[in-house]
Amino acid sequence: MLGVMDSVNELTEIVGQNRMELLLFRLSGLRQRYGINVFKVREVLPCPHLTVMPKLQKFVVGVAHIRGKTISVIDLAYAIGGRPTQNIEKSFMVIAEYNRSTHAFLVSGVERILNMNWDKIMPPPKGAGHSNYMTAVTEIDNELVEILDVEKILDEISPLRNSLSEEAAAETAGVGEAAHNAGFKKVLVADDSKVALSQVVSTVETMGLEVIKCSDGRQALDVLKDFAAKGTLSDEVSLIISDVEMPEMDGYTLCATIRQDPLLKNLYVILHTSLSGVFNLGMISKVGANDFIPKFNPDELAKAVKRAIEVVNKGISGADAIMSKMPDQK
Repeated sequence: MLGVMDSVNELTEIVGQNRMELLLFRLSGLRQRYGINVFKVREVLPCPHLTVMPKLQKFVVGVAHIRGKTISVIDLAYAIGGRPTQNIEKSFMVIAEYNRSTHAFLVSGVERILNMNWDKIMPPPKGAGHSNYMTAVTEIDNELVEILDVEKILDEISPLRNSLSEEAAAETAGVGEAAHNAGFKKVLVADDSKVALSQVVSTVETMGLEVIKCSDGRQALDVLKDFAAKGTLSDEVSLIISDVEMPEMDGYTLCATIRQDPLLKNLYVILHTSLSGVFNLGMISKVGANDFIPKFNPDELAKAVKRAIEVVNKGISGADAIMSKMPDQK
């Protein structure tokens, strides 16, 4: 089982190439196969002895003590609507990092890692329903594999704060109105997770800015190219806030493509992602992003939007303001 993570150190080689590595696993009582991006996975372990604590959320089967840390273990099958996992002692834990926190997900078995192109990862079928926990699907060995919206699962178990703090609200008060009066246009937000998209949109709209919503990088790029072809890009979009993990086209590839397109290259791009555990500035500057914000802190996002507004309203293009040229941002 330890060998299943051997390729993690090679992941930086696929950044900006619209590729990802998918860890396949199964859940107790469910015939479906599931996947998770290896970028988020720290390790996979046979489930150790769990300590059951009082007043745990019903999907949390206990806590594990791993390398000096206490980690809550979420029964993933139960959390997405299945039955509680049986034979916990024969199960495995996928330990992953989301939104700056470490989480352990109980799964019945782990299969293998596949290197895939994001264009083989598709959005969920229409009609899947708001309560569905899929964020994307793909086909492997003639079998449908579901990629779970883990951010939605975690939000239901332990909701994040979605509103600005009083301090941040005061600091950004009037920013949107002033930006609009100075010619700042809409913010295009791309994220395949409905929960994450809603969180970002709420923060941006609280600042008084208009939003264009996209569910993946490909859709975002199509919207931008359509505006550019009509000659209306500068009248429609001033800022892009993009997730990294998305079906069809990831955020790294979206940003790199924007920088390579003469009609789009001057857009300001913020990458906003739960991939905080493996983030490094080299990856972000490689694709020409202007800023990076780990999910999800509304105050930090608002401050990043304020920085973007200041840069754009000074007439500095996104291509001239990439992170490697603006070290004072961090």
